[in-house]
Amino acid sequence: MKTDVIIVGAGDMAIEYSKVLDGLKKEYVVIGRGEEKANRFEFITGHKVYRGGVEYYFDEGAPIPTHAIVVVYPLSLYSVAEYLINIGVKDLLLEKPGGMNYNELKKLSDMSKAKKASVFIAYNRRFYASVEKAKELIAKDGGVTSFNFEFTEWSHKIEKLSKPKDELEGWLMANSTHVIDLAFYLGGKPKEMSSYVVGSLPWYSKAYAFAGSGVTNNGVLFTYKANWKSAGRWSIEILTNEHKFIFEPIESLKIQNRGEINICQVEIDDEIDKKYKAGLYKEVEAFINGNTINLPDIHEQKDNAIIYESMETNGLKMF
Repeated sequence: MKTDVIIVGAGDMAIEYSKVLDGLKKEYVVIGRGEEKANRFEFITGHKVYRGGVEYYFDEGAPIPTHAIVVVYPLSLYSVAEYLINIGVKDLLLEKPGGMNYNELKKLSDMSKAKKASVFIAYNRRFYASVEKAKELIAKDGGVTSFNFEFTEWSHKIEKLSKPKDELEGWLMANSTHVIDLAFYLGGKPKEMSSYVVGSLPWYSKAYAFAGSGVTNNGVLFTYKANWKSAGRWSIEILTNEHKFIFEPIESLKIQNRGEINICQVEIDDEIDKKYKAGLYKEVEAFINGNTINLPDIHEQKDNAIIYESMETNGLKMF
């Protein structure tokens, strides 16, 4: 079947992408591997899933699409992306993190340059209505002057998940980078950063608590923290000369005026974020239409991986 767009994967996120593509009135093909997820996908969406995986699908002579949305297990992202780039797909949207480490991302970055392919990473929180509104208000204030964020994960729930050990060991890259990426997207990329970690968990050997601080390329100071054995949640605070903008949860936006104690809710137009998985509609729309200025590409993600991996160790890093 000829189509411009394929979804690779048939799990929960693939269902969400399917809803968005239906909303955008785009024709697409879904390619899955496991029978159970394929059946569930078809039951929920009413859309056919081609079984057997991408290799089987294209070995059968299917035409090469222009766009691919890859929604497979994190450990499989690299191999599926590598295959699609090699067969000639030119525009790919990979679910985060795109690869499990710097080496995988570096290989995809090099390969995409060689094959003239455009590869993007699906950090949908960049497209939240709360984030779009905050960007507008921050610009009016003259920009960010400092920021802080927390990426605490709920270990008591994660340890019960049925996931491969390697995926759990890569949890910061595979999951926590949702909030880390957004914090640096809003506040600026680190130029220098001191990172500190302590302890370990049965499922994550690198640490259970994280703390750090640094300065961005624009001279903006930042701090961060996380304790995966204690209470907490994802949050970001962006400070300007006039306001503090608070994302807690990330889908909402609160504001505190300079010289005031009260914190107020900011009204945002989040109708699309409520109709679809938050941020996903505008993210996919940007990818399909080529308006990708706010989508991180594989080259940016490769560079960001150096930052992410340094957050799992002790020491001062220059970027």
